[in-house]
Amino acid sequence: MHFGRRLTSYQLLIAVALFLALSANATFFQNILQIYPLQDNTGFLLSVFVLLFSALLFMLSLFSLIIPSKYVAILFIGVAAFSAYFSDQYGTVIDVEMIRNMIETDTSETADLITWGLISRVLLLALLPTIIVFRLRLQKVKLRRYLAVHAIVTGMSLCVAAACVFSFSSQYASFFREHKSVRYYVTPAYPIYSALQFAASFSHIDTDLPFKSFDAIFSILEDETDHKELIILVVGETARADHFSLNGYSRNTNPLLSQESRLISYSRIQSCGTSTAISVPCMFSYSGHDGFDVKSARNTENGLDLLQNAGVNVLWRDNNSDSKGVADRIPFENYRTADKNPICNPECRDEGMLDGLQTYIDDQTGDILIVLHQMGSHGPAYFQRYPPEFERFTPACQSAELSDCSQEEIINAYDNTIVYTDYFLSKVIDFLKANTPKYETAMFYVSDHGESLGESGIYLHGMPYRFAPDAQTHVPVIAWIGESSDIDYEESKRLKDLDNTHDEVFDTLLTVFEVNTNLLPSAKDKLIVLSEEDE
Repeated sequence: MHFGRRLTSYQLLIAVALFLALSANATFFQNILQIYPLQDNTGFLLSVFVLLFSALLFMLSLFSLIIPSKYVAILFIGVAAFSAYFSDQYGTVIDVEMIRNMIETDTSETADLITWGLISRVLLLALLPTIIVFRLRLQKVKLRRYLAVHAIVTGMSLCVAAACVFSFSSQYASFFREHKSVRYYVTPAYPIYSALQFAASFSHIDTDLPFKSFDAIFSILEDETDHKELIILVVGETARADHFSLNGYSRNTNPLLSQESRLISYSRIQSCGTSTAISVPCMFSYSGHDGFDVKSARNTENGLDLLQNAGVNVLWRDNNSDSKGVADRIPFENYRTADKNPICNPECRDEGMLDGLQTYIDDQTGDILIVLHQMGSHGPAYFQRYPPEFERFTPACQSAELSDCSQEEIINAYDNTIVYTDYFLSKVIDFLKANTPKYETAMFYVSDHGESLGESGIYLHGMPYRFAPDAQTHVPVIAWIGESSDIDYEESKRLKDLDNTHDEVFDTLLTVFEVNTNLLPSAKDKLIVLSEEDE
């Protein structure tokens, strides 16, 4: 069945632009209204709507110059439905890095995000309109006329947009200067723009570029008669520093770690990014936050490569999606399935990564670094990140559809994940204590990024770093120093409240293994100090 009256292609695009402006931009207008209240800015707000409509029509018309109008309309409608859902539910911005996250995420993490809310939104605002557009009959015109009309519509929409800006020039000047972040919620314009940026970033890559190795000079500073190093680095997931009682949080989320002596909780550490795809490779990169680039990092040696080249035995065990390229050249073991992980109920637990680890250690000679990549507190299904016996704070949200829960229930579920992380880290420490007579032992815990829990209507993580809330960038970093370690515990503890970043991970690893190179440190302050006889 087809609808009777034939529309012109530009009439279709006008209707679609109006539909998208009304149905896909609730978060954009909520942000606008917080800045410009309706009662005092009626004319300006009307112009914003017209500007939004004109901008969407401009993009639709521009795309339709090279792609048939129906397909352009369907593409925009589909992107808008998905993007608007995540913006409305979680305050998510679909930028280049969020697209990278979506591409690199695994099926388990994706499943957490598929909720009835998303399905109903897609059915109502994507599938149904797509069927309508598909069944519409458009007037057939010659290609030359089609292109001419769409070029005219493109130009007219641009003129209307310019007229809106000119009519309220002072307010728009202030808006564009002081509230740049709001434009990232224009849907589907910004998600499509970001997707094009992401695609363009690969268009000029030479796949035959040589792998970049550092021209580093290694010298092992420790004496051959010393005990060998056994270091476990736990890469946390989605933990925020202000929800650790070790850092002053009112709830006791660290009942076990708080009883440990020789423990240091660094209280002022900022992450390299707001997503795993950025933060994990960045913290192991020599470039540091300021010089980090995902593409070049994939093609460059990282801190683990340098340690392995220096003779350290390096092992990466993963209970998360993957290592994001960090462990491409070192031994890697996947603990996301019951084939390897003995503790799955049904989700495989972080503590399962300790299984068989002693056998690996006993088989090695020389220094050892073991990286354990947690599932940690990954949302939105926080309730699945811990066994039932760790549900200390109730009532806890039992849904991945966070709109079904109160903020208190969401925070309760999230805090329970921190309690389980506390338990896991205490198990790691106990494991190292058992090896302390033979090795110089230490544990480091570094979360990749934080998490928004509803503050200012924002949930989860992945906001553009330049305006991300502190909840997404202020991360917990913990060190436990074994009795046999040559790290000076008291002197290192004095550094716990200094401002620092993920940049320190690279430098700390080289320091703790006493590997000297000709590479300059990227971090501004140290996390640890070696005892004087080892310096």
